[in-house]
Amino acid sequence: MTRALYSLCGADERHFFSPHCWKAVMALAHKGLDFEEVPTTYSRIVDIGGGFSKTVPVLDDNGRLISDSFDIALYLEDTYPDRPSLFGGEGGKALSRLVEGYSQMMIHPAIMRIALLDIHSILDEGDKAYFRASRESRLGKPLEDFAAGREAEREAFAAKLEPMRHMLRFQPFIGGESPLFADYIVFGALQWLRIAAGLAMLAPDDPVMAWFERCLDLHESRGRTVTAA
Repeated sequence: MTRALYSLCGADERHFFSPHCWKAVMALAHKGLDFEEVPTTYSRIVDIGGGFSKTVPVLDDNGRLISDSFDIALYLEDTYPDRPSLFGGEGGKALSRLVEGYSQMMIHPAIMRIALLDIHSILDEGDKAYFRASRESRLGKPLEDFAAGREAEREAFAAKLEPMRHMLRFQPFIGGESPLFADYIVFGALQWLRIAAGLAMLAPDDPVMAWFERCLDLHESRGRTVTAA
């Protein structure tokens, strides 16, 4: 069986930075499934499966294509029920949707402001033009203007992780004693920041950093990419 995961990369094909692709990587590894991670720039996404998806990750599981990290996790859970569960039941799926909302509404916007210019800088030249045009259209202003408040955002970033610190008072992972897909959602966001701009805004003794280090130690994740720090 051939299994490939198309993941977003920078000009350096070892530079995998997408939070959503990291969620899929961790989900596949959690299930103990072998796969090839295929470096994919923005400009090459259109070539996947004849234009199957406008975004990555895309999983090709022996010819079956699935896009969207959450849909990939649901597919893996249903298709490989004999492997370790990503959700631990229906409650875990509901928990993961809540964590997804927290991550994308609270953490991602802060990371975008902090790391936007760093992300732009690691792309190849063709992707830089696409990234600038698409993001400036979405943001309604030049990248540099949007990123002007990055230092204030860096200073405020740690406070956005207070829900994580509360949880970590009681258990080592969002999933309890061991990680579930909900953990990989927040891990993907912080890995995005780590790879693009580093995590210097979090204190070394922050409980979130201890949790993040535990996640990095899972599934040989630490050595899968080059990082900013």
